[in-house]
Amino acid sequence: MCDGTLKKRIRSGTIRRKDVVRRMAELAFGKANDCVRLVLEDEPAVDKLDLSLLSEVKRNDKGTVEIKLIDRLRALEQLAQTAGQDEGDMASFLQALQGEEP
Repeated sequence: MCDGTLKKRIRSGTIRRKDVVRRMAELAFGKANDCVRLVLEDEPAVDKLDLSLLSEVKRNDKGTVEIKLIDRLRALEQLAQTAGQDEGDMASFLQALQGEEP
């Protein structure tokens, strides 16, 4: 599925369980190559990089760069928990994400 379709679902409030599970899996198992490329290349094409795993970038006055990525262990734990939930629990979770009362 393309990201455009997912973005439309988010805006319309029609996120599905498989959308959440797929995104959590992408975060848990994704590659950090583009995050590293961001700080190593002189002029990275930022609009073409997948920085979804990036949490924070710091550069000090001496040029040292520090990057922080999302907590993969936490993403894996959430993925495992979500995979074990029944559809009723997931529906409540999705409603909470959309700011609705279950």
